[in-house]
Amino acid sequence: MIRFIVATHGPLADALLQSGRMVYGELPYVQAVCLNEQAGIEGFRCEFAAVLEAASAQADGVLVLCDMQSGTPWNVACEVAFSPDTQPPVAVVAGVNFPMLLQTEEVAHLCDVHATAAQLIELTHPTLIQAKPVVSAQSDDF
Repeated sequence: MIRFIVATHGPLADALLQSGRMVYGELPYVQAVCLNEQAGIEGFRCEFAAVLEAASAQADGVLVLCDMQSGTPWNVACEVAFSPDTQPPVAVVAGVNFPMLLQTEEVAHLCDVHATAAQLIELTHPTLIQAKPVVSAQSDDF
């Protein structure tokens, strides 16, 4: 079983989870960690460690979904993911969005966190769409 952490700047992670509950219901394998100005980087690091410990209990891996690459949530998650002492394994993905969050239910049953990350990206990629007008020909049939 894979567990998920949504880690973002500001309240985005909490907002995504709240919206996810509204659309999908409970997402029991997903937890949020938010970087805020009051707690700063060290406060975020401590909160992330606590959430990771809880998420790791009886998990085959933990997939951290960050808002962007190279920000504090990404950097803290990567420090943990690349540590040889980290158990269970941790994978990190940047670009979390609402469809990705909802797709976590589709991949939570998997056991390999790195394969789960790849599959989640594959499932989410088709949801990135630019709106374009549709031109349709009027049928002569009435």
